[in-house]
Amino acid sequence: HVQLVESGGGSVQAGESLTLSCTAPRDIYKGNCIGWFHQAPGKEREPIAAMHTTLQVPYYADSVKGRFTMSQDDAKNTVYLQLNGLKPEDTGMYYCAGDPAASIRSCTGGSFSGRYWGQGTQVTVS
Repeated sequence: HVQLVESGGGSVQAGESLTLSCTAPRDIYKGNCIGWFHQAPGKEREPIAAMHTTLQVPYYADSVKGRFTMSQDDAKNTVYLQLNGLKPEDTGMYYCAGDPAASIRSCTGGSFSGRYWGQGTQVTVS
């Protein structure tokens, strides 16, 4: 059973920051695309950031560009999502996902859909 593990969510005031972590099994992490998805209450899950862990060229959705930043720690098979300038509309569940079969094009172009998922971490911004 392949699973990624997210952590770092919480409740914050608008304008504050959080850092989310996603740890993946090594065969999912190494040389593959890892993406972050946001699901606002009552809405569908949507991709907001993704990065190929070898190329390290991140994709960001327009809604988070300039505020959210992905980074990685290869020694820990972990990617991070730094959330700055949080807004109430950023409230929701945040999931990370990996897919060894995903193309680089999908990873860098915003069409990454994920295959192996984490359980999600809740972010609430008031």
